[in-house]
Parts: sequence; structure tokens; C-alpha cells
Amino acid sequence: MAFDRRRGWVQVPEGLAVPRALGGLWAVRHAQSEANAWYADPATELRPMRGTDAEMDLTEYGQWQARRLGDWLAGLSGTQRPELVVCSPFLRTRLTWALMAEAAATRNRHLQPIRTLVDERLRDREMGVFELHPYKAIRRRSPEEAARRERVGNWVYRPPGGESLADVALRVRSFLDELDVVAAGEQVLVVTHDAVVMSMRYILEGMGAPVPDHLEPVPNASVSQWRREGPRLELRVWGEVGHLVGTEQVG
Repeated sequence: MAFDRRRGWVQVPEGLAVPRALGGLWAVRHAQSEANAWYADPATELRPMRGTDAEMDLTEYGQWQARRLGDWLAGLSGTQRPELVVCSPFLRTRLTWALMAEAAATRNRHLQPIRTLVDERLRDREMGVFELHPYKAIRRRSPEEAARRERVGNWVYRPPGGESLADVALRVRSFLDELDVVAAGEQVLVVTHDAVVMSMRYILEGMGAPVPDHLEPVPNASVSQWRREGPRLELRVWGEVGHLVGTEQVG
């Protein structure tokens, strides 16, 4: 506890976690998409892509990553294996799960099909007029908006016609609360986007937790896990990509 002249006694927040009924939670960020490859290429990072974010396909390398995720899924023990999968409605997440499920069934013939749902609250952050714009393309098109984003911080910055990360967290909180009711006691796998995975971490850390604006994006095809500890879900794995290491890669 420390004293601040303007705010009085201030305690460093650690978050008051809300009790959860889920048996456990896995979160997978989709495999590499065409937009991810575009953003990472110095030859294209100054201009936006054509098309819509919702219809971005996986790259060949992303398809390989998704199959390696399937190998990871096939190797889970029975107590850790998900009983329900919930996907973002975006093409890249649905394809990631389809390839995962196919690869897992090939590797482990005893696996039973897993119930699968799509929920629109797991969609990626809406960027409004800057849809499919790499960050440098935003700076080039609208320096004043780039400056505003840097001034207010990315967590609360809302692009014209789009969402802030705080907005994403609101819909993700609604999703987690409802999931707690319909899947009580179950292991659940969510296949979604970086902004959603970060929001899940923020929400599950509890009321008063600091916003995760210091976190690096979780990698494509990464796995994060929250395990039940008493009445709450505790973070045990964050952005793990070990399943992508030590096997032959393409692309």
C-alpha cells in the first residue's frame, strides 16, 4: 500500500478474480493468414490489402501450422482434451480449426468428434476505415490518427468506424460469462484472434487488473491455457509455440 497525494492510498492491483464454472480453457490464435504475411513484408507494409478482414485466407505456411496444432491436440490427455470448441466467424479461424481437427483425427484414430460452435463475439478487432491497413500504412494515410493512437494509447484508441481493445474486452467478457453457464465443468478450446486472447487474459485476471497494453501479440498458431485452481481459472501457458519446433517446415 502506498500513498499518492492525488488519489490517496493506492494498492498495486492484482485483480479480484470472478469464480468460474469452466473445467478449463484453451485459447489458440489462428495460423498465419495472408494479412499477417502482408503486414510482415517490407515491400507491402506501406499500403493496405484488398478484400475484407473476415475473408482472409491462410497462407501455405499457415496451413502447415494448423496441422501441427492438430498434432498437439491429438497428444493431449483425456482430462485436458477439449469437449467443446468455439471459433471466431472469420475464415482464417474456421480454417485453422478444420485443419487442426483433420490432422488430430489422422494422428489419433480414437479421437471422437468435438462439438463445435461459432460465436461472433470472438471476431477480430474491427479497424473501421483502417481495415487491412498495416500500421505504417495508417501512418502514411492519416498521420493525425497515428499520432492520436500514440497519444491516448492503443488500449483505448478507437479508429474511425472501429473498436478499441477496451471495446473488444466488453464483448469477450459477455462471451466468457455466457460460456461459464452453458459449458460448466467442461474443457473448452477457443480458436480466435490476438486481441481476443489478450482480452481473455485481462478478464480472467479479475476486477481491477491492469490493462494488458504492455503485452506483445501472441504468435500465430500459439496455445494459451487457463487451468482450474479452486474456484478460479489460473493462467498456466501463454503463447506457447513448442509444437511448431523440431519438425520440417514449409514456406
